[in-house]
Amino acid sequence: MSPGALLALNAVLAFMMFGVSLGLRTADFRRVLSRPVAPVTGLVAQFLLLPAITCFGTWALDISPGLALGMILVACCPGGTFSNVMTWIGRANVATSVSMTAISSLAAVVLTPLNFALYGSLNPHTREALQAIHLPAENMVLMVVLVLALPMALGMVVGAHFPGFAWRSERHFRTASLGVFLLFVIISFSKHWQTALEIAGSVLVLVIAHNAVAFLIGDLASRGARLPQGDRRAVTMEVGIQNSGLALAILFTFYPGSGEMLVVAGFWGVWHLVSGLSLAGFWNYSNRRLADVQERVADSV
Repeated sequence: MSPGALLALNAVLAFMMFGVSLGLRTADFRRVLSRPVAPVTGLVAQFLLLPAITCFGTWALDISPGLALGMILVACCPGGTFSNVMTWIGRANVATSVSMTAISSLAAVVLTPLNFALYGSLNPHTREALQAIHLPAENMVLMVVLVLALPMALGMVVGAHFPGFAWRSERHFRTASLGVFLLFVIISFSKHWQTALEIAGSVLVLVIAHNAVAFLIGDLASRGARLPQGDRRAVTMEVGIQNSGLALAILFTFYPGSGEMLVVAGFWGVWHLVSGLSLAGFWNYSNRRLADVQERVADSV
């Protein structure tokens, strides 16, 4: 994406985070902090299990160094803010998702470069290609504040003072979220369709498989922790939706000549929208079906 497109995307994310936060209350976060099993489970899955499995998986499959490093870098990034909106669309626990994104984004200032250096050096195929990397911490903190913290705080304040507006607008924000994400997917594919066709065979399959593994790690970790369904879905989405925009920013800044790594991060940025929206839509549909069944049972009684 061009700088203008990235700015527009961040503005849209901020707007969507405002909509997500209209229904949040401080009591939601107090409940999460009183039982921090879900956030801790998600952070372990995101910063320990996913990078480690990615590293040893690319080693075992003898994936080329450029592609392998790209996959490792994406795996070392925190959860993306898309995960919050998709968790909301899927009617899972948004407070858990938002708290995980905030914590992981701050932790990533240290853990992303540390994990990338560690797992990039552990894989003998990528060790020689690995270079020193330093995250622009102040830029990342500013991004988290502008895209996540400020819109979230504003949404919570508006929702608390104008609950009627929050209740009436929830469906519209939900619909707008779906529409905007689909628009970005369509534009991304239409602008780079030829390139996508040329490299799809060697990269797209890897990205799809890697993303599926990330969702699976989040689901299995949360099931192992015996989390309730809302928290389990939030953790699954948080681990499966990585901040590929951060990966691209790192690559453009520090590895501008690493074509294979850029392609991996770019395809992740598009594909996780498709997979995340599909999963959130399925959860939303399942919840509505369950509600309909429960309503029919109650009426029959």
